[in-house]
Amino acid sequence: MICKDIQEVRAGIDRIDNEIIKLIAERGEYVKQASKFKKDEQGVKAPDRVEQVIKGVKEKAEKYGADPDMCEALYREMISRFTDAEMQEFKNK
Repeated sequence: MICKDIQEVRAGIDRIDNEIIKLIAERGEYVKQASKFKKDEQGVKAPDRVEQVIKGVKEKAEKYGADPDMCEALYREMISRFTDAEMQEFKNK
């Protein structure tokens, strides 16, 4: 979309941010559920799965024209925080 002014740019960014945050919240709900199926803390951390996800993220970033390094950094941070939350869920079950 070609914007005619900064307000349209900001409105577009705000709309996208709203969707991203909703999707992060939805992802968080799945993370909480995942802890129910994990047998130990190593299963929660799942380093092989993390690398599998990162590989997919970078491939998708390239496919859609996003910066793969930025997407990787964002996902590594998000996964780290979700892993912390999942660990809390795991310890409380």
